[in-house]
Amino acid sequence: QVQLVESGGGLVQPGGSLRLSCTASGSFFSSSIMGWYRRAPGKQRELVASINSGGSANYPDSVKGRFTISRDNAKNMVYLQMNSLKPEDTAVYYCNQRLGITFYWGQGTQVTVSS
Repeated sequence: QVQLVESGGGLVQPGGSLRLSCTASGSFFSSSIMGWYRRAPGKQRELVASINSGGSANYPDSVKGRFTISRDNAKNMVYLQMNSLKPEDTAVYYCNQRLGITFYWGQGTQVTVSS
């Protein structure tokens, strides 16, 4: 059974930085595609970053150049470094593990960007 636990959210001023962490338990972490999604109030959940088993990452234009996803397969962890944060980045951020056709989710961590 896969369990994902996020940490690192909080309140930050515009222009600031946060680093989110996700700890994964269970098997097949190193062969899984890992991702970070977010859901802002009144909006649909959206992908903000993904990284495959080989370390290749993808980002939507909204965060490209500001967010960086990374993984440590030895520790079963995935990270999201968020720089130059904007108020529109405010959302609950979720860690995701894709194993075949199955998606697993963490409970989410709140990120609030406000002065």
